[in-house]
Amino acid sequence: MSTPPHRSAHDVEPRHPGWPARLGPLRVAAGEVALRPVRLRDAGAWSRIRLRDRAYLEEWEPNGPGSWEERNGRLAWVSQWSALRTLARRGQCLPFAITVDGEFAGQITLSNVVRGALRSAWVGYWVSATLSGRGVATAAVALAVDHTFGAASLHRLEATVRPENAASLRVLAKAGFRQEGRFRRYLQVAGDWRDHLCFAITAEEAWDGLVARLVAEGRAEAP
Repeated sequence: MSTPPHRSAHDVEPRHPGWPARLGPLRVAAGEVALRPVRLRDAGAWSRIRLRDRAYLEEWEPNGPGSWEERNGRLAWVSQWSALRTLARRGQCLPFAITVDGEFAGQITLSNVVRGALRSAWVGYWVSATLSGRGVATAAVALAVDHTFGAASLHRLEATVRPENAASLRVLAKAGFRQEGRFRRYLQVAGDWRDHLCFAITAEEAWDGLVARLVAEGRAEAP
């Protein structure tokens, strides 16, 4: 399910295990879900969705400097994309755009990549509110996990989520993540320090592939 993007003879972008890459597609109720590297020209779609979906997203995302409008305007994407690209070129991050039928629909990022004896990363994701409950986030996580334990050569993937975030808890459960603990007052979200549950999955637990599991369970189809 993973193929490297086209690279010209003049392309000197540094390569790291599993990056850059395009993953999918995987067909779910909402359409064909795929992952690709984030692009500078995603600014318009990224800002439009996040400004529209403020009430849906702000309850779960860490506080940041400035207003929601300032942090999610088109110009804010430029600095965010630049930072993600820099980390990706250093092998510390794998930042993907989630697309549905080729259209930008959200993000999923494998960050805090540590190699050596740990070979671990953290996964975070969000999708458009119009696609909630239609299998997009689950498909994106499955694609990312399979890639993490395959081409990216990592061994462990972690995720943290607020106990109240039922939708995200369902996604992680369907993906086979198990709860490992509770982080007290872990992140400042929605104006206060919030507890988060810690989930994880290792390569041994996903040996048969999460995409294959979704297909076998009838939750998705491989085109």
